[in-house]
Amino acid sequence: MSKNWPASVTIKEVGPRDGLQNEKGIVKTEDKIAWINHLSQTGLQHIEITSFVNPKWIPALADALEVAQGITRVEGVTYSALVPNMRGLEGALQANLDEVAVFMSSTEMHNKKNINKSIDETFPVLKEVVDEALKAGKIVRGYLSTVFGCPYEGVTDVKQVVYVSEKLLEMGIHELSLGDTIGVANPRQVQEVLDVLLKTIPKDKLAMHFHDTRGTAMANVLASLEMGITTFDGALGGLGGCPYAPGASGNLATDDLLYMLHGMGIKTGVNSDKLLEAAQLIQSKIGRPLPSHALQAVSAVCES
Repeated sequence: MSKNWPASVTIKEVGPRDGLQNEKGIVKTEDKIAWINHLSQTGLQHIEITSFVNPKWIPALADALEVAQGITRVEGVTYSALVPNMRGLEGALQANLDEVAVFMSSTEMHNKKNINKSIDETFPVLKEVVDEALKAGKIVRGYLSTVFGCPYEGVTDVKQVVYVSEKLLEMGIHELSLGDTIGVANPRQVQEVLDVLLKTIPKDKLAMHFHDTRGTAMANVLASLEMGITTFDGALGGLGGCPYAPGASGNLATDDLLYMLHGMGIKTGVNSDKLLEAAQLIQSKIGRPLPSHALQAVSAVCES
């Protein structure tokens, strides 16, 4: 049966932040800058380059300001950073980034582990950040974690997802990225959750952020496409995970996503060859093979 696939999809690269934050080894600042500069030449229009969090919690991103100030910015590319609070926003504004992203969880236990606050205690903190960022002329994105399942509470109640999503959008964020933080979602669940959310939230306000813990990320992308979602987060090579979600493996690999979309005739504006070069670059700096299938396939051809 033929599907009414979209003509184009937007891919947002989160590897420099969501990918590197969970690596055991720390990538040198100059290597991060070189990698982001390479990513800027691939056709990607959105790159999340770092997070302005307390280095005590995420030491891998302690050089956030140096990275943000050191990259060569390309016209047409939006450079973003995650900010947890006003102090983080100050760093992002000092770096003059185009966009900031705020984050929280759908479930109480994960939110307390991740932010050390209840969900209702988190709203005013984020509201202040969003207000100040908008006043400064910045775009604000939101991340919602544990949308489909929580390592502490199990399957997430969709009513809770709706509640937090609507609160975040009311603050003035331009887009909400729905996260399968521990990679437990399946295509049916994705469509059931989206079916509820899309009753009150326009589809162009939603993006999907899948992890591939159980190998279902790409199937979940297809399920989302069928529901009209056309923005997806990816981490090159399948980098990543979540330091506050035990068992969470890497993100959906940007290069695998690109291969599938291009094979389906869906445009992304991203150059596959340049993207794979960027994947090989960061793989060499990480010092271990990355899990993406596209990268493994290229490496196998090169070795044969």
